[in-house]
Amino acid sequence: MNDLFPMSDACGLLSCLGVTANYRGFFQTAYAVQLCVEDPERLQQLTNRLYPEVARQYNTNWRAIERNIRTVSIVIWRKNRTLLEQLACGPLFERPTPTQLLAILSTSLLLAQKSPPRT
Repeated sequence: MNDLFPMSDACGLLSCLGVTANYRGFFQTAYAVQLCVEDPERLQQLTNRLYPEVARQYNTNWRAIERNIRTVSIVIWRKNRTLLEQLACGPLFERPTPTQLLAILSTSLLLAQKSPPRT
């Protein structure tokens, strides 16, 4: 994993959005986000590339990964929709799909990494 984008960034973002580490999908989603930050092309190949890669890391199957990311999306939608809409740069009229959630979160981290630090 790239040191420029530590796993703690994605975990911190998920925590701010209201997801806690007791959800099985917490670390799986954080890992998936980090992989997408490293290579945004992964967002175009979720079921063939991203989900299997996350599944290998967590010793499960890609369907479980997708389900767990969907659960994370539900939790975020219920607990902190306002922040999610801020990260998405606009209103969301329905809960994001796992693909949309990963795109929103990874783009947010990429933009945060490129922004100069606030003083």
